[in-house]
Amino acid sequence: MKAVVITTSGGPEVLQLQEVEDPQIKDDEVLIKIEATALNRADTVQRKGSYPPPPGASPYPGLECSGTILQVGNDVTRWKVGDQVCALLGGGGYAEKVAVPAGHVLPVPSGVSLKDAASFPEVACTVWSTVFMTSRLSAGETFLVHGGSSGIGTFAIQIAKYHGAKVFVTAGTEEKLAYCKDIGADVCINYKTENFVARVKEETAGKGVDVILDNMGGSYLQRNIDSLNLDGRLFIIGFQGGATSQISLASLAAKRLTVQAAGLRSRTPENKAVIVKEVEKNVWPAIIEKKVKPVIHKYFPLSQAAEAHQLMESSKHIGKILLLP
Repeated sequence: MKAVVITTSGGPEVLQLQEVEDPQIKDDEVLIKIEATALNRADTVQRKGSYPPPPGASPYPGLECSGTILQVGNDVTRWKVGDQVCALLGGGGYAEKVAVPAGHVLPVPSGVSLKDAASFPEVACTVWSTVFMTSRLSAGETFLVHGGSSGIGTFAIQIAKYHGAKVFVTAGTEEKLAYCKDIGADVCINYKTENFVARVKEETAGKGVDVILDNMGGSYLQRNIDSLNLDGRLFIIGFQGGATSQISLASLAAKRLTVQAAGLRSRTPENKAVIVKEVEKNVWPAIIEKKVKPVIHKYFPLSQAAEAHQLMESSKHIGKILLLP
């Protein structure tokens, strides 16, 4: 099969489409003929040499895909050859085929095309596991997501609204903020021209928000803490603003705050399967009802993975970028 190989650590130009061996499935896995895969920031970090795949995962980038099942392992009961599915991957999405544990596979939601279904597994599993399973965002609460126009952001806005939260977002252009508003964001803050802490306080009568989903890390840590309500929960999923910071612990204690961080890729296969099951139960109905829609910025052929990475790193996109084998 063909796959995009990271030939050496570096810029987008190190991504090369090459002929490689087909994946071999284990008894608890399925083989998927890939229709589409989606880019994630983690792919760009892996390309630079800072985010190796977990043990046993494919060396090729790509953390989610959609496609058709070609083969099922001896222990697989739910899926059969010909099923149209999407899946959460430890790697290997930038290819024509991928082997996936059966518990990490989801049916394509009705009303969504097979290729667009590739835009959901990583964002749905990330947002559901952090904002809902761990930080317990509930109806009537306030929620801030940084990078509201990203793949994570556009999904988080829609699913938080579906579950009855008031949604705050930050983004860096008026075009991105307008898009966030169109898909349900209540309060849209331009982080380049506004102080988001002051705006959050202004919009919440000085209280702050209940839950924050943050992809910036160090540079935003104290400001996020300052933006939280009593018993507020901060979940960090990225370090685009650095991985270290100094904070005032007194502010944590005074407001009884919870600060947590996690990745998705490094979780155990068993933990991922639990998340996937929860996503099918709690997120898929919202997609089927068209309350949560795929947000696709652009499709690229697999041979143009380098150009797709350039677009992602320019941050000029809104929503997801897809690669099509």
